[in-house]
Amino acid sequence: MSGSGANPFVQFQESFTQDGNVYKYFDLPSIDSKYDSLPFSIRVLLESAVRNCDNFHVLEKDVQSILGWTPSLKQGTSDVEVSFKPARVILQDFTGVPAVVDFAAMRDAVRELGGNPEKINPICPADLVIDHSVQVDFVRSSDALTKNESLEFQRNKERFTFLKWGARAFDNMLIVPPGSGIVHQVNLEYLARVVFESDSSADGSKILYPDSVVGTDSHTTMINGLGVLGWGVGGIEAEAVMLGQSISMLLPEVIGYRLEGKLGPLATSTDLVLTITKHLRQLGVVGKFVEFYGPGVAELSIADRATISNMCPEYGATVGYFPIDENTLSYMRQTNRSEKKIDIIRKYLKATRQLRDYSLVDQDPQYTESVTLDLSTVVTSVSGPKRPHDRVSVSSMCEDFKSCLISPVGFKGFAIPPSALAASGEFQWDDGKSYKIGHGSVVIAAITSCTNTSNPSVMLGAGLLAKNAVQKGLSILPYIKTSLSPGSGVVTYYLRESGVIPYLEQLGFDIVGYGCMTCIGNSGPLDENVVNTIEKNGLVCCGVLSGNRNFEGRIHPNTRANYLASPLLVIAYAIAGRVDIDFEIEPLGVDATGKEVFLRDIWPTRSEIQEVEHKHVIPAMFQEVYSKIQLGSRDWQTLEVSDSKLYPWSGISTYIKLPPFFEGMTRALPKLKGIEKARCLLLLGDSVTTDHISPAGSIARKSPAARYLSERGLTPRDFNSYGSRRGNDAVMARGTFANIRLVNKLASKTGPSTLHVPSGEEMDIFDAAERYASEGTPLVLVVGKDYGSGSSRDWAAKGPFLLGIKAVIAESYERIHRSNLVGMGIIPLQFLPGQSADTLKLSGREVYNIVLPEGELKPGQRIQVDADGNVFETTLRFDTEVDITYYKNGGILNYMIRKMLD
Repeated sequence: MSGSGANPFVQFQESFTQDGNVYKYFDLPSIDSKYDSLPFSIRVLLESAVRNCDNFHVLEKDVQSILGWTPSLKQGTSDVEVSFKPARVILQDFTGVPAVVDFAAMRDAVRELGGNPEKINPICPADLVIDHSVQVDFVRSSDALTKNESLEFQRNKERFTFLKWGARAFDNMLIVPPGSGIVHQVNLEYLARVVFESDSSADGSKILYPDSVVGTDSHTTMINGLGVLGWGVGGIEAEAVMLGQSISMLLPEVIGYRLEGKLGPLATSTDLVLTITKHLRQLGVVGKFVEFYGPGVAELSIADRATISNMCPEYGATVGYFPIDENTLSYMRQTNRSEKKIDIIRKYLKATRQLRDYSLVDQDPQYTESVTLDLSTVVTSVSGPKRPHDRVSVSSMCEDFKSCLISPVGFKGFAIPPSALAASGEFQWDDGKSYKIGHGSVVIAAITSCTNTSNPSVMLGAGLLAKNAVQKGLSILPYIKTSLSPGSGVVTYYLRESGVIPYLEQLGFDIVGYGCMTCIGNSGPLDENVVNTIEKNGLVCCGVLSGNRNFEGRIHPNTRANYLASPLLVIAYAIAGRVDIDFEIEPLGVDATGKEVFLRDIWPTRSEIQEVEHKHVIPAMFQEVYSKIQLGSRDWQTLEVSDSKLYPWSGISTYIKLPPFFEGMTRALPKLKGIEKARCLLLLGDSVTTDHISPAGSIARKSPAARYLSERGLTPRDFNSYGSRRGNDAVMARGTFANIRLVNKLASKTGPSTLHVPSGEEMDIFDAAERYASEGTPLVLVVGKDYGSGSSRDWAAKGPFLLGIKAVIAESYERIHRSNLVGMGIIPLQFLPGQSADTLKLSGREVYNIVLPEGELKPGQRIQVDADGNVFETTLRFDTEVDITYYKNGGILNYMIRKMLD
C-alpha cells in the first residue's frame, strides 16, 4: 500500500508568537515571486497544496501548476488538473445521512477484521446541519412554528435518532439539531473559522491556514462572501475529504468582477444579486471562479456579499469569491468571534498577503477576464417566472408577465390563448366571503432561504415595510399562503428586538420554522378551494419567494409562475395580491382616510434600515443563540439513543440500513483479476446525467422501491422520497436508473427497464440486475459521451455498484463522476478516439471479458475487451496512482478501513 512522504516545502514555514503561543504558517510570498499576481482565490488553493504536499495525494507538481496559473489558461484547451484538500466538510441532513451510515458501517467492518472500530472518525472536521426536513403545513398562527416542528419530528424521527447517535459516537463531527437554522446561514454566522488553527503534534505549536470547505449542497458557495473558499460536491467526494483524502479539480479560469459606485437608497442586495446573476449567465462562467474586486466591494456588508455568493450555482460559477478585508473581520466581531482570534487571523493574513484593501489598485491581481458593474445602476428587480437568471425590473413587471402569458411555452411563456386571458374563478373562504383569482394572482408569499434570511438589511427592511403597511391600514388577503422561515435564531432575535414581529404577524408572516422550507419545495399544501379554482380555470397563479431557485414545479405544482424577490417585495406583492401590477401608478390600497397608498409610501430607505440594523444586530444575540445550538429542541433532547460506539442496526428499518459495501472484505488485498463472462445491463447514448442514474424525487407506486416498501407494510402515503431514504441502500439500489426519461437501447421503451439477455425477458432494471446476481453474472455498462454529467451525486456511483456493475465502458466521462466510480471500486474504461459502441457494432447482447494485466496496473494504460470475439482496446481511466490504490482495495472506504488496521 502506498504511503506518504515528507513535505518538500517545509523550509518555507515561518512563525510568530502571541499570548505565549507559537503559531506556524507557510510563508507563501517567499516561495515564488509570481505569488502576488495570483487571484486571491488561487492563493487559497496554493496554500493547501503547499501544506499538504506528500507526493502521493498532493504532488509537488500540483504546487508548481498552481503557481503557474496565468490569465491565458483556458479551460477545454489547456486543462490542468490539481489536487485540493479542503480544511473541512459541511453536510446537510439528506446528504449527510449516507455519510454517517458509511462511517458506522466502516466501524462494523473494522471490528469484524479484528481492529479497533473507534479509530474510524472523520479526519477532516465535518459539520452536519439538519435543515431540509421541515415543511410549511401550518401558517398564520402563533403556534405554526410548534406545529410544523412537531410534524417534522413525527415524519423524520428515525433519521433524527440515527443522526443524534452519530453526534455522540464520532469525534470531529458536529451535528446541529433540527430547528436551528439553514446550513449555509449557520455556517456563515457560527461554523466558519476564516483561518483555521490546529495543533502541531511535534512541538506543541499551532498551525495556521485558510479556512476552506466543500459541502454536499450546491449553495455551500454562500461562505465565499466571508472569504472562505468553498463549493458543493457529491457525497463520495465529501466522504473522501472527511477521510483525509484530497479531491481532484481542474485549475480554473478566474473572472474578475469589478464593483464600483454605491447602491441607490431603494435598492437591496437581492436586486444586486439578481442583476449579477443575469449578467454572469450571459457572460458564461460555468466551471470558473468569479472573484470580486474594486472599490464598490467595500460598500457591501458581509451579508450582502454572502447573498451574491449564495446564488453562485444560479450564475453557473464554481465560486463567487470575496477576498477577506477589514469588513470581514468586523463581521466576525459582530457575530461574537473572539477579539483574540480576530487578532491572530489579521496577523496571519497580512503575513501571507491574503488581506485585501479594495481601495488599493496595486493589490488587484491578474484575472482571465474582467467585467465591471456600477452599483448605482441597480434597480428594484425580481426574477422569473421559471428561472433565477431571468431578471425583470419591477417597473416592467406588469407588462413582462402579460407577455409571458401569451408567449409560446418556454422559460418565458405559458401559451395562454386569447380567449382564456381573462379567465378567473371564485371560491368561498373560511371567513364566509367569496374571493376571486385570475392569471397573476399570488397564492404563495414566502420569506425564506438563506439567500436572504442571512441578511439583516433585507429582513429588517421587510419588517419596517410591514410596520409601515400596517400603520397605513393595509392587509393581505387570507387565502395567500404567507410564511416566514428564518435561517437562524439570530434573525428572530433581532426582528423581535427591533419591534417589527407584531407587524409581520399581523400581515400573516408568522414564523413557521427554521430551515429551507419553501425554497426547496417544502411549501406544503394549498387550500383545496384555491387548488380546485386554479385547476378548473387553467390559471397561471404565482408564488413570490425570497429564495434562490424558481424552476417550474419546484415551489408548488399549482404555482406555474414563481418569482424570486427581496423579502420587502415578497410582502409588497402579497399585499397587492397579484404580480401584474405597476407599483408606480397603481396603489396597494387606501388608508383610514381613504387616501391611496402606494408602494413608495411604505418603502424604507437603505439608510433607515441601516440605522435599525446598527442598533439591534449585536454580538450578544449571536452569543445567546449559538451557545445553545447543540442542545436542540425539547423533542431533540428527549430522543433516546444508544451510547454504543457501534450503531445498533435494526432489521426492520426502512430508513437506516447497514449497507453491504464491506461484505466479504479481508485484511489482505484481494487478488487482482479481470472481469469474466459479464453481461451488459444497459446500453446508453450520450449525455447520461447523474439525474438519470441517481434515485431522486418521489417513489413511483409500481417501482421496485415501492414493492420493497409495500412488502414491509408501508402504504404509498408513507413512501416519502428517495432523498429521505438515502440511508437505506435497498431502497436506493432499486431507485438507481429509475428515471422515466432514461433511453436504454436494450429496452423497447423509454424508462427504467432493460433486457435480461439470456432469457430474452424485458423487466425493471433492478429486477434484471438481481437475476444476473443470482446467476453469478457480473455486469458492465456501455455508454456514450459525457457519462455522469450534471450535479455530482454519491448514489450515481453507489447505486451501480450495488446493482453489480464492475466496469463502465464510455466514450468520455464527466470528471467528478469518473472519480466517484473509482471510489466505489468500479473500473472506468474509455473507448479509443474515434471508436464507440456504434463503430464497434456492439449490440449490448454480447458476453464481455475484460483482461487486466498480470503485473502492475498503470494510469492510462490500454485494456483489452473481448465482446463475443469482437476484441477492442480501451483506455484505463485510472488517472493517478491514488486511483489504482483505491481500486486495488475495492474503493476508497475499503482503503481507509485497511489503513486503520495497519
